[in-house]
Amino acid sequence: AVNGLNLEINKGEIFALLGPNGAGKTTTVRMIMGLLKPTRGKIFVDGIDISKNLSEAKKRIGYVPQFFSLYEDLTVLENLYFFGKIYDLPKNVINERIRELLEVVNLREHKDKLAGNLSGGLKRRLSFAVALLHDPKLLILDEPTAGIDPPLRRAFWKMFKALRNEGKTILVTTHYMDETEHADRIGLISRGQLVAIGTPTEIKRKVFDGDLIRIVFRGGKILTELNAPWLVRLLRRENTANGEQEVVLIVKELASVLPKIPIVLKKLGFEPILIEPVSVTLEDAFIALTSGGEINVGEIIRGYW
Repeated sequence: AVNGLNLEINKGEIFALLGPNGAGKTTTVRMIMGLLKPTRGKIFVDGIDISKNLSEAKKRIGYVPQFFSLYEDLTVLENLYFFGKIYDLPKNVINERIRELLEVVNLREHKDKLAGNLSGGLKRRLSFAVALLHDPKLLILDEPTAGIDPPLRRAFWKMFKALRNEGKTILVTTHYMDETEHADRIGLISRGQLVAIGTPTEIKRKVFDGDLIRIVFRGGKILTELNAPWLVRLLRRENTANGEQEVVLIVKELASVLPKIPIVLKKLGFEPILIEPVSVTLEDAFIALTSGGEINVGEIIRGYW
């Protein structure tokens, strides 16, 4: 179930709805598809209220479910022709779209094979082709890369980006943190609620309200505070076995701050040895933003200490 979900997906973007199993991703998709009725609120697809004109909204949607749902006793071509008729497309349009899509999803050499005899990856490609037959404006992909090996996942995301560049709007649900880096924007969903939304970079910056920088330096005194307009706060400080100091700073904007840090340290009498950004992963961000508790700084910057 979802609770008070307020979500707007921009035209021509790849939007990834990221969350663990049971978070509400598939429920959200089923409501957009008109398969579940919301208890309250409205859903619009390309400006169409689905509660008032679901059939018209569905013409604008292509849907790839999480599990293969096509006819396994039909060939690839037969499945495509069948669904072309379901979409009420003219025969010449069906033929042209099938010719195009067999190239797009790389299924031409498998067109005469029974769908049931295809590998998992090829079945997923066939599902993509069927979803694209009627040239929808919105493509909804529910866990499209689940159970797929990494090279094929990469190939699918390359295809998603190509479709986006052709003007398609794509909604992807996934629980794979790494692949959502390819999305234009991400929505983090947990226990039915949208907890954060933004670009991958924006989502990661939400953890500390800025970027992290690790600094190793020498100096006689202990650095306990640092006054600078670009500094959010000093997050952590430790002494090393070599008598050096290591600190992690939260700064407003990494690129503009990096050149200024050596200057500030030298003015304070410190000798900088190492200055490097600390990467916050989407997995770090998801755990931090959905845990509801204190952020474990040691976990976020693991490997740097």
